[in-house]
Amino acid sequence: MRTGSPLLRLSFGTGSSPTCQRRVALPPGAIPLLGFRAPAMAPPPSSEQPDAAAPGAGAISRVLIVMAMEKEAMPLVNKFKLVEAPARESIFPKGAPWTRFYGIYKDLHLDLVMPGKDAVFGVDSVGTVSAALVTYASIQALKPDLIINAGTAGGFKAKGASVKDVFLASDVAFHDRRIPIPVFDMYGIGARKTFAAPNILNELNFKLGKLSTGDSLDMSPQDEEAILSNDATIKDMEGAAVAYVADMFSTPAIFVKAVTDIVDGDKPTAEEFLNNLISVTAALDVAVTKLVDFICGKRISDL
Repeated sequence: MRTGSPLLRLSFGTGSSPTCQRRVALPPGAIPLLGFRAPAMAPPPSSEQPDAAAPGAGAISRVLIVMAMEKEAMPLVNKFKLVEAPARESIFPKGAPWTRFYGIYKDLHLDLVMPGKDAVFGVDSVGTVSAALVTYASIQALKPDLIINAGTAGGFKAKGASVKDVFLASDVAFHDRRIPIPVFDMYGIGARKTFAAPNILNELNFKLGKLSTGDSLDMSPQDEEAILSNDATIKDMEGAAVAYVADMFSTPAIFVKAVTDIVDGDKPTAEEFLNNLISVTAALDVAVTKLVDFICGKRISDL
């Protein structure tokens, strides 16, 4: 349902080496060090090798797809031929209902995660809390180069949105965290720019719009006022939470949202959402597949 800066690794030289009047004979293959020579050493075991280059330094290899609902996710699971990780191999804490599907698609390692079903009510664990938790756990365990938060959203016809439109979010913010105290009010809104991906936008012809996130499917008058203030074209229940966690850990994140219902239209939101979910999920499936195909072989800077 409805970004960050790569780490820079620096190596420092030692400058000019001191000179010595006396040289000590050492075995062949020895390595000079600060004007002396030390015996050559075997490389350390792979477990002791330095970390791989930071995300963005080379071609993207590991992509994390974060989704909220099983109905939205399963077409992509099938499209990319992903398999579900068995419970005994779970990367998540014991007791967490989160699910993970994984596999290799072309030259990418894909992980698709969902918050899973609520233990009490048996429904998809939608909303900001579940989205933030599963995103956090997945970043820690999987170290993705890139996050794609894909899902459905409500759209505003006043901003040019129509059912089945696919948007790339340029900005995200919350619309239901009202804290009327100076500075805390801005923290509550949590407005932030998403990772800029101009080449994706140009090549795949997604629409561009701002995304506003809240924990309700409907829209209260207070929510509506905040959404207008956020200048949002689409609204969902997870995006800004995923962005918050991704930003915390400097992981680039892209937000792809397909419109299921028109928030400022004349149809009840819940009814329109349910009626359009299957067909819009198909449009989302096509859009995310094109996006993943585009990502293959590219660096973060190529997006």
